[in-house]
Order: sequence, then C-alpha cells, then structure tokens
Amino acid sequence: MSDEMKPCPQCESPYGYSLGTGIYACPECAHEWNPEEVTTDDSLTVIDANGNELADGDSVIVVKDLPVKGAPKPIKAGTKVKNIRLKEGDHNIDCKVDGFGAMALKSEFVKKA
Repeated sequence: MSDEMKPCPQCESPYGYSLGTGIYACPECAHEWNPEEVTTDDSLTVIDANGNELADGDSVIVVKDLPVKGAPKPIKAGTKVKNIRLKEGDHNIDCKVDGFGAMALKSEFVKKA
C-alpha cells in the first residue's frame, strides 16, 4: 500500500488513500477513482453572438431573420425565446418558438436577453 494521499475529485477531501490496485478511495464521501484516468470537464459551454455564456433556462433574442423549412415566413429578428435547453451539436439550442413550435437554433444567431 502506498502512503501517498490524493485529494478526492468529488468532495475535495485531502484524505484520499490508495486501495493498492491503483484505485483511490475517499473516507469522507466513499468515492473511488483512478488518478491515471484523464479527468475532463463534462460541462457544456455555449456562447451567444455577443460572446456571453448561455445556460439552461435562459431567455434569448434572435438577432437576424431565420428561414424555417416548411414555414411560409421566417423567425423574425427580435423574437424572444424563453427557457432554452443546451445540447451538443451544430444546432446547440433546443427551444419552443411562439408560432413555430419546437425548434433547434444555432447559438451564433441569438443573444442573451
């Protein structure tokens, strides 16, 4: 057993100890981890047209007319969209647009309200 202690990545307790198999355990929160694995930040960062960071539940305003397939008219610039949800991909905002229904938008065409 190694006498080296490592801080817990979950609760940040400084008392993480080795289990002898390359796995460490935290006595405070019972979290087990392998320090050899690269930890990546799983949080999704989405930036609007002005460089502001967006979050789930934010309201945004469309900054230019956006044509919609199958619709006779575009989403007009200045349309406010409430309660957005962020997701991975090219169209990284899921929302409901009044008059259009469920829609996926690109963050580069909206600004935070």
